[in-house]
Amino acid sequence: MTSRLSADDWAAAALDALADGGVPAVAVEPIALRLGATKGSFYWHFRNRQALVEAALARWAQQTEDTIERLDQIVDPEARMRTLLEGVMADTTDAAISFRLISAADDSAVGETARRVTERRLAYLQAALEELGLSPELARRRVLAGYGAYLGLAALRRIGAGSTSADFIDQLMSDLTRPPS
Repeated sequence: MTSRLSADDWAAAALDALADGGVPAVAVEPIALRLGATKGSFYWHFRNRQALVEAALARWAQQTEDTIERLDQIVDPEARMRTLLEGVMADTTDAAISFRLISAADDSAVGETARRVTERRLAYLQAALEELGLSPELARRRVLAGYGAYLGLAALRRIGAGSTSADFIDQLMSDLTRPPS
């Protein structure tokens, strides 16, 4: 089985490990065990642990781009926002990754990726709100509040205190898209 593993398989497993335990959990031996692989398989694809961390970060960034590409198929900006919120609130793994990467932002590679991906997400959300008629300044403030709620929910989930419901998503949609007063 190990000969069939690709670098992407390793990066996916590293991203799962990161979601579970943060950057320190991206360790070769436990991930090899998780994959049913050997360390030799790892070294076939990566020169060291840092290269694996970088591959996992690249995979996470690409997942954001893939999500944006799918969302761009939705013409109505309000429907696009609702689809996004329903998807991200249901995806506890991405929320955990986002929270853990921001928590590890002192690491230069992690911090740079977390900032770049977060800014990409914020800009995308802001553009959708601007399409709905909000000014750039108001859209940015609301997006920051909404993304903060997303990260806060990720933190609460870590201790078993956070959950989402249709009511939560409805309230967040209302807060984000309501016309300026």
